[in-house]
Amino acid sequence: MPLLNVPFLAYQLDLLRRHGIHDVVLSCSYLVDEVRRAMGDGAAWGVRLRYVVEPEPLGTGGGVRNAVDLVGGLVVVLNGDVLTDADLGAMLRFHADRRARTTLYLFPVPDPTPYGLVELEGTGRVRRFVEKPRRDQITTNTINAGIYAIDRALLDRIDTGRAVSIEREFFPGLLSDGVPVYGWVPEYYWIDIGSPAQYRQAQLDLMAKRVSAPIAPAAWPAGAQTVATTPGATVLTPSVIGAGNRLGAGSIVGPQTVMGEECTVGPAAVVEGAVLWDHVEIGEGAVLRDCIVANGARIGRGAIVGPGTVLAAGAVVPDAPARSG
Repeated sequence: MPLLNVPFLAYQLDLLRRHGIHDVVLSCSYLVDEVRRAMGDGAAWGVRLRYVVEPEPLGTGGGVRNAVDLVGGLVVVLNGDVLTDADLGAMLRFHADRRARTTLYLFPVPDPTPYGLVELEGTGRVRRFVEKPRRDQITTNTINAGIYAIDRALLDRIDTGRAVSIEREFFPGLLSDGVPVYGWVPEYYWIDIGSPAQYRQAQLDLMAKRVSAPIAPAAWPAGAQTVATTPGATVLTPSVIGAGNRLGAGSIVGPQTVMGEECTVGPAAVVEGAVLWDHVEIGEGAVLRDCIVANGARIGRGAIVGPGTVLAAGAVVPDAPARSG
């Protein structure tokens, strides 16, 4: 999944590297070959990256247990859909200072019902977990943000070879047994990119520099020499334009637009607030606003793709009907 034309996982690897974590194991089960092609051995992002493949989905806990035989000591776990600039070094110092066995990064949200809220005592020790709480169960707004520091020995409590939820089974089990579990509640940027709307929002936040991420995108104007623009084409900032794009006469791209590589924007077309992957073709006079378009999609002449639309790879939107008269 690209963010500003860079694989999303690169942001996580860079975050780990910046906080002194260089040995990374990626727990995979879906499109593993695609992930390997994109991420390689991690050297491009300054880490040693190894892969563990689940023969069948093992859940959030089972997947971690399946991967940790390659590591020892303290284990830092990141959910694969979290973009943050949190100071992981500060989190690990918090963990050590409190002699915690497990520490969870917690984040305050206006509505915790889609997530799992975490109640804390005054010391920061976790009192209880409530997964996907009902409205009448809401006692706090701090949710499990999907980043954990866990003593390696504790993960042996997870059975191997079966699906286990780290949120519903492992963490509550630690509390039941009196294991010291703490919640760390800092003030950093955090977003779960697991929905199309939040995936797009993460790109807008990166362009607006709301999140500290030193990874440089494949961006306009850095790639301007490889972008063919016909006279009259306009690019409004902030926008990120990949290599090999062709912008037709009178077209307007941006603001808040991300385009992958080898896309074509027809004459007089408008692309505003949109996220385009690679090899997207946009017909003359088409209008795209606040949408997501995957690889190889084709948008017909005069077509309108409106806010919230998500087009799959290879999707085709036909030409708009010609106006009579």
